[in-house]
Amino acid sequence: MNWRVPAVVLLTAFLAGCTGYSRPQPAFHQVLVDAYRLDSGDRLRITVFGQPDLTSTYTIDQSGHIAFPLVGMLSARGTTTAELDEVITTALRDGYLRHPDVSVEVDQYRPFFIMGEVRNAGQYNFVPGMTAQMAIAMAGGFTARGYQQSVDITRQINGEIVVGRVSLSDPIRPGDTITIRERFF
Repeated sequence: MNWRVPAVVLLTAFLAGCTGYSRPQPAFHQVLVDAYRLDSGDRLRITVFGQPDLTSTYTIDQSGHIAFPLVGMLSARGTTTAELDEVITTALRDGYLRHPDVSVEVDQYRPFFIMGEVRNAGQYNFVPGMTAQMAIAMAGGFTARGYQQSVDITRQINGEIVVGRVSLSDPIRPGDTITIRERFF
């Protein structure tokens, strides 16, 4: 009977460690259907119709700004392309152009990162519609020790870092960090 008590304690401790995971908060998946928010590393194609000198690609810098001709530094972090379109239009209308017609689109999304039990961990270019499974394939697939049932995704939402454990078929977002855990047996 004395051996049963330590066995029960060990089993309880093991199961408690396994249940330390809780489902991600609703905001974790809500960002997948919300409008895309720009951040550092996104490259934008900004077209000002009739103004070829202003039409170009611009990269959002580490501080979250773009340097736009005539108007200077504009804050882009956290805005949608439509919101940034309005910011640029308003800035150009304020003493530079009478009726500016501006279009903003994402030319290249910021990269995502993958680490853990994959063959080639690192930074990769994001492609719209990408799932965790596609990201793993880009990284050369699982190692022999890679846990192949789910992945952990670290995502920034409204300035807060959130981690969620999701299935391989879940979509990823630009800037996500995907972690492939090691399986035990």
